Parts: sequence; C-alpha cells; structure tokens
Amino acid sequence: MDILIISGLSGAGKSRVAAVLEDMDFYCVDNMPVAMMAKFAELINAAHEKYERVALVADMRTIGHADELVEALKSLADVDLGYKILFVEADTATIVKRFKETRRRHPLDPEGHNLEGAVSEEIARLAPIRGAADEIIDTTNLTLGNLQNRIIGIFPSDAARRPLSVSVKSFGFKHGIPAEADIVFDVRFLPNPHYVEELRPLTGMDDRVYDYVVTSEEAREFAEKLFGMMDFLLPLYIKEGKRYLIVCIGCTGGRHRSVSFARALREHLEAEGYPSDCVHRDIDKPV
Repeated sequence: MDILIISGLSGAGKSRVAAVLEDMDFYCVDNMPVAMMAKFAELINAAHEKYERVALVADMRTIGHADELVEALKSLADVDLGYKILFVEADTATIVKRFKETRRRHPLDPEGHNLEGAVSEEIARLAPIRGAADEIIDTTNLTLGNLQNRIIGIFPSDAARRPLSVSVKSFGFKHGIPAEADIVFDVRFLPNPHYVEELRPLTGMDDRVYDYVVTSEEAREFAEKLFGMMDFLLPLYIKEGKRYLIVCIGCTGGRHRSVSFARALREHLEAEGYPSDCVHRDIDKPV
C-alpha cells in the first residue's frame, strides 16, 4: 500500500485536492502531525483491505521545517511502507489574492503585516519537499474541473469515472424551499389533483395521481423542455467538475404534482445513465 503525502504552499489548494481525492475513494487526513505519520501508517497498513488508498495532508501548520517531514518519510521507508509526494503550488500573486479574499492569516504571517514575504519564506522552506515530489500541480489558473481532470490523470480510479449523481427531491412551497437545492423547478401551474375528490387523499406515488399529472398537455410540454434542459446541463456540470446535483421540484403542498414530476425526472435520468435517487420531503405532511 502506497501512501500519498499532499504538501505544498498555504493557499495553493491542498484541501481542495484532498476533497477531490476523497471522491475518488481515498481516505484523507488533513493537518496530520508529521511525528504521527509513521505510527498512523502502520495502523492503516494493518487494516489494508479497509484503507487501500490513503492521503495525508502535511503543510506549514504541522511541518515547521522541511527536515521534519523528510525524517517522517524516512520512517515510513524503514517500516517498508511506500509513499508518493504530491506538491501543490500557485504563483505568489494568486496566493496573496486568495488570502485577501478569504481574510485568513498565513501561518508564517500571523500578524498580517507581510503576506508576500510570508509566501516567499514558505516557498524557500518547502523547496526540499518540492524537489522530492513525485507530482507537482500548479493551481494558479485551474478551475475545479481542470483540477479534477489533472488529479484523475495522475491517480486513475474506477471512482473517478463515475458519472454525475443526481438527487431529485419533491417538496411543498408552503413548507419552504430546500436549503440544499442546486436547481428548483415550480410545477404549481399544472392541474392539481387536490381538487379531485377521489385523488386528494392519495399522493404522486399512486399511479392514478401520476397519470393525472403527467398526461396533461401542459405537463407533456413541460416534461419535454425539462428533460431537454437536464440533458443539456448535466454534461456541462460534469465538465465543470460537479459530482453531485440536487434538483428540487415543488408544488403547493408537496404531495401530488411535485412527487409525480420528481418520479418522471428520476426515470428519465436513470434511462440516460445518470445514477439518481428520489426523495419526497413533504409527502407525509398533512394537506
């Protein structure tokens, strides 16, 4: 089992790299004290089947000096554990801009008096680690999608080839729009089964309600446009680097129309090869 050591400049994007690797089934530990690396690696190695791909993030918060990490890596070799180093960097202007945008303090400039000087000092301190790196990623001009593609190219895996996963959620506007929604569609313009006496106590999970909702002229035209929009958007989201998407469909109470169209959209997505699930948040709430 090889262990991936992620190091590099503060503000260069190590945590984002770790997040991408987690989506690729790496077990990632951020801010790992270098003195604990060898012991941690031994424990992980003992549970090899459970932790096949491990990544440890080590930076100026825990390294202190490059020699400390070098010594820790030697201790890994001493117990016959292989490792690779991924060094993440960006140009000074980009790092300064990122720190100013987030209003965070650089670990080598806790008082915030000389940010550029702190970046230059960190570059010098980490030069031995950069020189020993197996891979170097410069994030200066990389979008999240570009970064993901770069990492997938370096560390290919079955998980990296998984398509975008979509969660379709129905809800009622009277109960509030789901905070986690990426996209929201309003289907309150469709014929409402609530006003059909024999359908009112049922939900969109009943085929009688489903057929009533999705077979109207408005619903058929809306479905054509909705499915076409999703077919257009999803490949672009994948290209941009998105792995998970939450699409919310709302009606008044969240029991009839939204449930029916959430079912229809989920069926379409599955037919197009996108893994998806369907959640009906308000289906059991009183009318």
